Amino acid sequence: MSKAKKRTAILISGRGSNMTAILEAARAEDYPADIALVLANNADAKGLETAAREGIATAVVDHRPFKGDREAFDAEIQSVLEANDIELVVLAGFMRILTPGFVEKWHDRMLNIHPSLLPSFKGLHTHQRAIDTGCRLAGCTVHFVRADMDSGPIITQAAVPVLDDDDEDSLAARILVMEHKVYPRALALVAADRTSVDGMRVIIKEDEDDKQPSDRFLFH
Repeated sequence: MSKAKKRTAILISGRGSNMTAILEAARAEDYPADIALVLANNADAKGLETAAREGIATAVVDHRPFKGDREAFDAEIQSVLEANDIELVVLAGFMRILTPGFVEKWHDRMLNIHPSLLPSFKGLHTHQRAIDTGCRLAGCTVHFVRADMDSGPIITQAAVPVLDDDDEDSLAARILVMEHKVYPRALALVAADRTSVDGMRVIIKEDEDDKQPSDRFLFH
């Protein structure tokens, strides 16, 4: 008997291009995550329209009425997630810093993607920083979320070469292509119960039918 798919929520703030890549992957019958909800902190987020067209439930928790009270904002999100029986949370361009209490509720059940090869270049302006420091490789990382920003155990990574004529936009565009490949794969690994965490290391259980190097790392 096949396992039940994990009910998954995607949190967005804008167009949600990584969300779209996950939705496309989730159309496959054997994909182990059921995208049950897309939640935005902005009612104008374009990704809500995309989700609605796919027949996926949407919700908005506007952060502005909660100014100065991040705990209350996160509590409202938690309430919506619980009402939708969510088991996994995926951050896809969700531009709010979550409180430690909320993050702990989703320990090893909340994923994020960051546009660098962590632990290098946490925070913003990752592509320009990679160019400025002369990196030969740049990329993206999918990780479990922890209270410290961009610091959780790494699930998968993807790398691209930094070309001599790269600028911030050209490098970002090539990395985004890899983000769209690696994020759906990482979610599939977690939803299929193929990951466990030992300290800061994510252990990936081999699947006899799917021993692909993309389980851990992609290079383009």
